[in-house]
Amino acid sequence: MKNFLANYHTHSHYCDGKEAPEEYIKKAIEFGFSALGFSSHAPIHFENDYSISIERLKDYCLEIEELKKKYSEHLAVFLALEADYIPKKTYEFDFFRKEYQLDYIIGSIHLVAHPNTGDLWFVDGGKSELWDHGFREVFEEDIVKGVKSFFHQTNEMIESQKPEILGHFDKIKMHNKNRFFSPDDSWYKKLIIESLHLFREKNTILEINTRGLYKGRYDELFPSISILQHAQTLGIPLMLNTDAHHPAELNGHYNETIQELKKAGIKELWHYSKKGWFSSTID
Repeated sequence: MKNFLANYHTHSHYCDGKEAPEEYIKKAIEFGFSALGFSSHAPIHFENDYSISIERLKDYCLEIEELKKKYSEHLAVFLALEADYIPKKTYEFDFFRKEYQLDYIIGSIHLVAHPNTGDLWFVDGGKSELWDHGFREVFEEDIVKGVKSFFHQTNEMIESQKPEILGHFDKIKMHNKNRFFSPDDSWYKKLIIESLHLFREKNTILEINTRGLYKGRYDELFPSISILQHAQTLGIPLMLNTDAHHPAELNGHYNETIQELKKAGIKELWHYSKKGWFSSTID
């Protein structure tokens, strides 16, 4: 049986992506995809250079809805957002659900709030210097406190905002590159396990994100294979996404990841359709 090819984590020029949404659809059809979900970075309550503005959100939604109709005979197109969760600094996810009739929401942590000061540590992006600066200035080089804050904020988002999908779960490790902690540290593993049990309880879909690999920023998936194997044991649904910011990235490290997952014993991936969520076997 042929694998069901899809990507549900896609950024266009409405946020920090590079091209118009239609260009991604054309490339997805060329790649033989069956489904494509657009997930621009949702608006947040302060100025930044990566999220869609609240003023443009309606236009974004209208354009994706039009493209759904235009390409309905070629592939399924879905409207979503990748929403940040920062206590007291971001919109409630239900606001987006009710106002914009989204198909789903990917919840992700890009900025970690210090639990006492509220100052923000940017843990994503292409520049490790920004990660290092936040680590020093916001968390005063207390790596355990910083990493714990990342996972506690993730768990709080799952509890309070209930995103259908969790984006790049352990991306906090990307710019660390084993300098200040190891993913094999017992305290780090404990945080992972605590979060996984919460995802199972809330039936959260765990994204397998390939962006770090094809961008050359990290040598593992987010999350790692060992975490994915544990998640499968717990019965947590898994979804493969490339977190594409350019049409050419829609299949970034996609086929290689399919083979890697198969070798690791990962049995199935989850997808979205007009009728809801469904799984497909990895072949």
